[in-house]
Amino acid sequence: MASLKSSTKKAAAIISRPGRPEVAQIVPQLLTWLAEHGYKVVIDPETAQYTSGPEVVPRAKMSAHSLDVVVVLGGDGTLLSAARATAAADVPLLGVNLGSLGFLTEVPLSSLYPMLDAIAQGRAAVERRSLMQCELLRAEAVLGSYLVFNDAVVNKTALARLNDYDLFIDKAFVSSYRADGMIVATPTGSTAYSLSAGGPVLMPTVNAFVITPVAPHSFSHRPLVVPDSVEIEIVLRSQDELAYVSLDGQPGVDLHDGDRVRCRRSEHSVNLFRTGTDFFQVLRSKLKWGEQ
Repeated sequence: MASLKSSTKKAAAIISRPGRPEVAQIVPQLLTWLAEHGYKVVIDPETAQYTSGPEVVPRAKMSAHSLDVVVVLGGDGTLLSAARATAAADVPLLGVNLGSLGFLTEVPLSSLYPMLDAIAQGRAAVERRSLMQCELLRAEAVLGSYLVFNDAVVNKTALARLNDYDLFIDKAFVSSYRADGMIVATPTGSTAYSLSAGGPVLMPTVNAFVITPVAPHSFSHRPLVVPDSVEIEIVLRSQDELAYVSLDGQPGVDLHDGDRVRCRRSEHSVNLFRTGTDFFQVLRSKLKWGEQ
């Protein structure tokens, strides 16, 4: 971890999870604190439901603003959205947990203002997390390019049988998989769907990706950890065309036989303000390690 140096710039953004009644109570006090400490504030449309006055900026356009901190009020899903939207601006995020599990939004509401004080004084620890850039290709056409914080999942639909997938690393053929799906996860995403599918837990600062087959037909197919310097490509082999790709749990995009999902490390990364709690303490708390 590194400490964020103090800056003469004073600009902040607030991004909120919609439909959380506690946000209506948090936002006015938060705006008062930020104003008292000299911050100019912009808010996303979700936060604008609870206040008036600050400039409203769509999440997708926040990276165009010069910001010192983005306060994210919600759960891990809200923080994932905020990270993708602001990655190009290289601005650190303060994730305040209003959800339940909260691997990423580790700051409880009770610690919001002590953390803001630490940020304002340049004492707050910041941890850098890697991102993936994933492309969906059909023949030679790129159908979409996506910034991914957690994982890219190629999966069968509910009605489909097992699909076949070919895996390539730096264009070298690895193996064919017959499985429900394939997951490519960042270290941050290793504790998401990949973990549920039997993948390993990676420390967030490890320079690696994990490739995890979902319910593979062969017992010899196991999760594979690779350096994040490689290019990963998964090719769908399914004449039924009953498959899709989902990025960070977002609604899936339908795939056809021969479609390719290509993932590599993004030039952008995400900086998260941390409370100082070590990663293993988070695992013990969230995954109930050590409990009988």
